[in-house]
Parts: sequence; structure tokens; C-alpha cells
Amino acid sequence: MSRIPASPPAIAPLETSVARPLWSVMIPVYNCANYLPETLHSVLQQQLPEHLMQIEVIDDASSDADVEEIVNRIGQGRVTYYRQPENVGSLHNFATSINRARGQLVHLLHGDDRVRPGFYQELGDLFEHYPEIGAAYCRFGYIDEVGKPKHDQSPEMQRPGILNNYLLRISENNRIQYAAIAVKREVYERLGAFFGTTYGEDWEMWVRIARNYPMGYTPSVLAEYRHHTNSISGNKHVYGEYLLDLATVMGHIQHHLPLSDREPVLKRSKKFYSHYAIRQANNLWHLRHDKDATFKYIRQVLHMHQDPVLYYKILKLLVKVAINKR
Repeated sequence: MSRIPASPPAIAPLETSVARPLWSVMIPVYNCANYLPETLHSVLQQQLPEHLMQIEVIDDASSDADVEEIVNRIGQGRVTYYRQPENVGSLHNFATSINRARGQLVHLLHGDDRVRPGFYQELGDLFEHYPEIGAAYCRFGYIDEVGKPKHDQSPEMQRPGILNNYLLRISENNRIQYAAIAVKREVYERLGAFFGTTYGEDWEMWVRIARNYPMGYTPSVLAEYRHHTNSISGNKHVYGEYLLDLATVMGHIQHHLPLSDREPVLKRSKKFYSHYAIRQANNLWHLRHDKDATFKYIRQVLHMHQDPVLYYKILKLLVKVAINKR
């Protein structure tokens, strides 16, 4: 079995005899034991009873700690635990998480992220008020490795409701983090799970949903996404390797768009992510002072997109490297 599915893994419908809570909070983990207690506490503090919320940790054969002990100690029987027989990779672990979910609404909350008080109430209200939506998400904040707030995402709109003409907006660049979004299980059953890459796979999923369903949104900051270098995304940022995955994802997204929008959306996507990447390359130079990594990053950027402003930003970075300036 390939660690990276070439097509969306199937999500099997539940038998009618299965008891269905409203929520399934599924927490996929792999070697993030230092952060998992915060994640669990952030969910448990919302105090939703078991008949309304399933909470389960799905462990991809972690080797950094006894994850089951952490779950049992903090969960006190309220949180269930499942361990993969072997390490299957993030995408298969996500599919396992969704297939094990019994709730009508599925929240994939990574074991290093957090939710704020009111997350489930406010997103649940969106699904109740707008039954036609397939997913709903909130504005979110970024935190660092020790949980210190960095900044909040800009709001999509000022009041809760359904996002208008969202397909083209989400197709241009990823505006959602896993921690911030909940999806109806029936949507995963119809569309399948995550595939293709281990970075940016969520972006394609949100586009796939937006193509088929309206999406709800609240500008309340109710989730926190953690930036740290030990995550999959963190590791791929060191050398700009995530840009290769993003190029693959952009290709997949093209198939979800009307023919007339494909080329202009692709151009805007490449421009957005190349300029974003140069900002990341500057940050990494300041942090690591690694010339080889910086040069590799620049090559990846230029392979994706080129324009005069980008050349100027690259030149400024190269001058810093040449004079060894942090």
C-alpha cells in the first residue's frame, strides 16, 4: 500500500444501527506528545457530553511517548484511543480517523493544535442555521511552539453566514487550517478523503468541498494552528520542498474549476505562493543562517514563478547571504 494515495480514499457510510452523536472530534497524532495534552484539554474544557461528542485519538504508531497513557490520564475514560498496527503515514491516518468517526460532523484536530471555548457551539449553530452547507470554518490564530499567540488570520467577512462565490477564492490559495474546519461526515462519504501529497492535501479537499457544497463561516477566532519545525509542514519549509507539493495540488485543483477560470487562477496561485515563499526564505535565513538551504529555496521559487518584483526580493535576500547579514 502506497503511503500517499493516488485517489481519494473511500469513507464508508455507517450502518443505521450505529448511535450517532452530533460531533466526532478525531485527533490524528504522530510524535507530538509534547503538545497533545494541550489539544485534549482544549476539547475537554468545552464539556460536551458523550452522547453529543465522540473524542478519539488516532495514533500513527508514535515512538516519542506512551500516547495511550497520556490519553487515559487526561481523558479519564472520556477519550478513546486507537493505535495503527504500523506507521501508515498522515493521509491514511486521516482516512482511518474519518472512517472511525460516528458523528454527523467531523472535526479533524491535529494533536499539536487547539480549539478555543465556543468552537463547537458556534460552528454547530452554523450547521443548524444553514443545513445546506457541507462544511463550516472559523477564523483562526497562529501560535508558536510554546503556545504563544503570533497573529490572527484576516476575516473573510464580518458576520457569520455562507461564503459567497467561494470556489474561486479558495482555489487561489489555502485559507483554512484543519483545526478551524468541521465537515459533515456525509460529505466525506460522497467525496472521499485526502490524497496526492502530504503538504497541501487539505487545500485540495476544501476546494473539492467548495465545488460541491456551500460553505459556512464565522469571523470569531475559535481555533489555534501551531507553527513549529517538527511538523510535516515545518519540515518541508526548510528547503522549500513544499512548493513541489503545492504545484501538484494546483494541478488537482484545476480539475475543480470551470475551463475559463483555470489559467488565471493558476497564475494567481503561483504568484501568491512564490512571494509567500520568499518571505519564508528570509525568515529561515534569519533563523538558521544556512546558505545551502537558502539557495535551494530560491531555486524552488524560481521554478514556480518569475516576475520583476520577485526578482527584486530575491536579490535583496542574496545580498544578505553574500554579506552574511542576519
